[in-house]
Amino acid sequence: MDEEDVAKLVTSYLRKKGFQQAELAFQEELQQRQQQQQQQQQPQPPSRKAGGDRGGNSLADPEIAKLVLSFTESESSPVRYHDGYSKLRMWAHSSLDLYKHELLRILYPVFIHCFMDLVAQGHIQEARTFFNSFRDDHVMMHSADLLKLEGVLSPSHLEEMEFAHYLRHKKANIKICQYSYDLLLQYLHKKQSMTMLGIINEHINFQVTPGQPMSISEDVGVEMMFPIEDAANQASHKEIHWGLLEDSLEDRLEKAGNSLLESEKADGETKEGESDDIKKRSGEGGKQSTSVKKSKKDKGTGPAGKNMRPEPNVVSVAPRVKPELALPVMPIEVEQSILEDLRNRVQLNNSALPSVSFYTFINTHNSLNCSSISQDGSLVAGGFSDSSLKVWDMAKLGQQSGTSMLQGENDTTNSEQVVGPNGGRRSYTLFQGHSGPIHSATFSPLGDFILTSSADSTIRLWSTKLNANLVCYKGHNYPVWDVQFSPAGHYFASSSHDRTARLWSMDRIQPLRIMAGHLSDVDCVQWHPNCNYIATGSSDKTVRLWDVASGECVRIFIGHRSMILSVAMSPEGRYMASGDEDGTIMMWDLSSGRCITPLMGHTSCVWTLAYSCEGTLLASGSADCTLKLWDVTTSAKVPRTEEKSGNTSRLRSLKTLPTKSTPVYTLQFSRRNLLFAAGALSKV
Repeated sequence: MDEEDVAKLVTSYLRKKGFQQAELAFQEELQQRQQQQQQQQQPQPPSRKAGGDRGGNSLADPEIAKLVLSFTESESSPVRYHDGYSKLRMWAHSSLDLYKHELLRILYPVFIHCFMDLVAQGHIQEARTFFNSFRDDHVMMHSADLLKLEGVLSPSHLEEMEFAHYLRHKKANIKICQYSYDLLLQYLHKKQSMTMLGIINEHINFQVTPGQPMSISEDVGVEMMFPIEDAANQASHKEIHWGLLEDSLEDRLEKAGNSLLESEKADGETKEGESDDIKKRSGEGGKQSTSVKKSKKDKGTGPAGKNMRPEPNVVSVAPRVKPELALPVMPIEVEQSILEDLRNRVQLNNSALPSVSFYTFINTHNSLNCSSISQDGSLVAGGFSDSSLKVWDMAKLGQQSGTSMLQGENDTTNSEQVVGPNGGRRSYTLFQGHSGPIHSATFSPLGDFILTSSADSTIRLWSTKLNANLVCYKGHNYPVWDVQFSPAGHYFASSSHDRTARLWSMDRIQPLRIMAGHLSDVDCVQWHPNCNYIATGSSDKTVRLWDVASGECVRIFIGHRSMILSVAMSPEGRYMASGDEDGTIMMWDLSSGRCITPLMGHTSCVWTLAYSCEGTLLASGSADCTLKLWDVTTSAKVPRTEEKSGNTSRLRSLKTLPTKSTPVYTLQFSRRNLLFAAGALSKV
């Protein structure tokens, strides 16, 4: 091997390892040697010529060339990735249980970078073999990422695919205790695994903590290892105003309730003085009457007893905030109706569970994509894959002579009264206008409008009074997965495959805000009760909270291990719940951005979540054909002893309501705390 080949070999090695400064220094040295050689071609004194020969021959030393050549050949061998990762995997699995769960976290980033390095070097077949050999280790936690990486079949794909490009240029953040970190370094130096050491050094950023390793139950938010955590930490410093709106209906009811309590307290003090005089007069001759009063009191305050005067139903005490949007004015008669509902609201808790009204769609032939229920439960809507929207009026459905089940999914008429095969009338309205499957539908707070989002990338506003399409909103570039009215109406938010969420108003055809930042599809969207924030759940396994005034992301919630499919806000706006594809529900504190507790119990996708009106219960609907009720008050106060035990939330599931092979599509609490649910029968 001559001097030129050795120089090329060393240059390629330095460029491959990214040693730019060393490469520049080596190039300068080569240029100097070339100038020296040109000078040596001219007549020179023997001593200088000999010195020049020694300088030229030193670079072509056969021992150095042999060493560099052997090292470069081993570096280019694809087998080293498979062997190095296999040994690292075996070592991590055979570690002590105390440190195993921390060391196992290292395997996933090493796995994906080994695969991408093999693809980048052109070893496509070896890369596929490596990927298929070890992918099963990571399917449970990172199935969505693996599906994306399966499409990488050439080095050009690594540059064209944004997800792969992101992974190759960002370091994974892994929290690990000092002793686990020392064990890892000891293993890498002992085995002299230069390939694994290089990948770990280049692509992993260790956050070493003193003391003992974290317990598995505290390891909730670690699986999101890539540096979105940095953005989450920056966003967590922004202040969140999570209270209710000033002068809202709940605020008025709470003030009225407080004044009522004060007047009752004053009356009670007056009556207490009178009762003392009566007791003195009665003496001991009233023992029998006292026992009778006691028995009546026990009966009246028992679980089945009814109070003579209903207690004021108010939302728990929360701070008051001013709206950042110009909210619409509500008609007086509507306000009175809502206040009446709030006064007659049933108080729910772990011993007083809600009544449930479940609407089942039959004969849908797997064409029902979404459903929605109006606030009072009088209207039920279904969005279908044939681009049609159908709305049923429950009052008319109950009056018909035929069966009261939701049927007629194959009819194409748009008349409200349709004659059925048995002469009965089916009470539903057919809305047509979309050119693609409908993925989401939502009623306005008063039930007079309904919004739908579709795969045709549009959102349509329909009138339930006129039975007509009013507006078609265009702005998204890809299918729109979800759309939700604000609690006050007029404004609505949408989420799309284009990785953005958008804020709209009914009177404008263009979005008011575009909220971009998610790394994948934005699958669901939900409003904060005070209308100042919007929460979005994404396939990137994060939930983000956005300020509607500025459009900025003010919180990033990290902890889910699969795509988020549903989000719900507590009535006072302090807490948030999110459900994912694996069946896990997480409760979050909006102020701190931390997970309070995970709620485990569902075995499949959690498609819908809803808080009770006073915020004491959480209802969840899943693809596992069950509806679960959770005690939110105890779930928000988890003892440390239970956190360390591992089973953090199974005891806080109050009740599981199984359906007859019907996945739960949507949940809705009425203002009086009646729980409405809907789903499509999947088996007959």
